[in-house]
Amino acid sequence: MALFGIGFIGFLGLLILSGLKVVKEYERGVLFTLGKYKCMMQPGLRIVIPIIQTWQRIDIRVKTIDVPDQDAITKDNVSLKVNAVLYYKVSDANKAVIEVEHFGYAVSQLAQTTMRDVVGEVMLDELLVFREKISRRIQEIVDKATDEWGIKVTAVELKDVELPQEMKRVLAKEAESEREKRAVIIKAQGEVEASNNMATAAETLAGAQGALHLRTLQAINDIASDKNNTIVFAVPLEILRAFGDSSPDLVKKVVKAVKKK
Repeated sequence: MALFGIGFIGFLGLLILSGLKVVKEYERGVLFTLGKYKCMMQPGLRIVIPIIQTWQRIDIRVKTIDVPDQDAITKDNVSLKVNAVLYYKVSDANKAVIEVEHFGYAVSQLAQTTMRDVVGEVMLDELLVFREKISRRIQEIVDKATDEWGIKVTAVELKDVELPQEMKRVLAKEAESEREKRAVIIKAQGEVEASNNMATAAETLAGAQGALHLRTLQAINDIASDKNNTIVFAVPLEILRAFGDSSPDLVKKVVKAVKKK
């Protein structure tokens, strides 16, 4: 009898020790008594009665789902592959256990189908330019659908959009044509500005007496700095007119000589 009593006490001790559970700070425990939900276990040392009670440990930290490549067709009938990454966390451990089986797998499958549907609603240009807007749209849809599961989707980011080789060549040609168009426009605008500046400079030189003569001398000085042996320079008649007041006969002779040549 004594041995039986010691054995019984030891058995009870083992049952009690096996029923001691430690719930960490980033975890929650969902406790069931005879298969019926009883309560949610907070962090700390908790007791679970063996055989009668069972529990399930739930991690409430933010989790990452790598959404694999999905074949999708945009609104303008362009086939492509798109993948993304999704961040979520368990906001209600009770619902995550009771309402859905394998909530992580369910969120992943929902994200894949939602991403294909959203990509099919937009044009290719919108997908390439407004990626953040499309990511928020996917997040809103998945988050709303997973509220009943006790899941909170914190972010969705499109990682890569893979286009067919033919479409990449078409986009490259389009970009090249756009750059050539902008180059022609910029060049034309530069010529217009240059002509306006030249007209303004001509008006200024014409309005100031001797200005053209000084500009000509400056041009000769710039050419002479290149160490050229021979300088061919067109002499404007305005330079000759500058000497008209002092020696009109000389001007007439030079003009006649230029005309003969």
